Amino acid sequence: MTQHSQQKALVTGGSRGIGRAIVERLTSSGFDTVFTWNSNQDAAEKLVEQLQQRGHQVRAVQADLSTIESAEQAAQQLHSEGPFQILVNNATTETPISPVVDMPIDAWTEALTVSATAPFLLIKYLAPDMVEGGAIINISSLNTVMPQAGIAGYCAGKSALESLTQVVAKELAPKGITVNAIRPGATDTDGQRVVNSDPEVRNQIAQMTPMGRLGRPSDIADVVSFLAGPDSRWVTGQSLTVSGGL
Repeated sequence: MTQHSQQKALVTGGSRGIGRAIVERLTSSGFDTVFTWNSNQDAAEKLVEQLQQRGHQVRAVQADLSTIESAEQAAQQLHSEGPFQILVNNATTETPISPVVDMPIDAWTEALTVSATAPFLLIKYLAPDMVEGGAIINISSLNTVMPQAGIAGYCAGKSALESLTQVVAKELAPKGITVNAIRPGATDTDGQRVVNSDPEVRNQIAQMTPMGRLGRPSDIADVVSFLAGPDSRWVTGQSLTVSGGL
């Protein structure tokens, strides 16, 4: 039996990018893993098929986390899939780059809902069933400490997620449950290639990084694996920057 067999993990936004790497890493460690997808059903189904062929326990569930109503419905639905020992709040949304004065209120609201309100609801519904040794891992962003113009909603949502991390860490510490956030730097994903479609721009970002390259999704997934395991039992309430030195 593998290290975490019989333990269940939930990863939101797990069909591609960093989320996909997290799903692959947790399943390879033996977690019975459920992941959510919203719009990319084909990618989700292919990932499930690939992992099941390797003998891993995994399934995909559609979940819309873009509104408070749909996020609460998803949290209630996912509660019935548990209990989960590990919760990874990874889902994000692609909002248009826009200065605050031109930003539609809907874009602002969706960014905060996906980044902060949905994790709040998932923690609210799932944490009561967690037991000692459980872990909640919130995927934040380096933009909380290195904000960029044009993504106010994203930066504000991730900053709120880090504050939520600190509060919930204190609340769940007596149960022996750790709660941490990860701040990835620029990571080579499809989403990053959309935001920075010019290869020269991506090369410049890589050169700015002390370790000389963009992050890989697996770089983030390996840190998630550490935080999901027993070796991180004394680490809680932290936002870990995982950016190659930026």
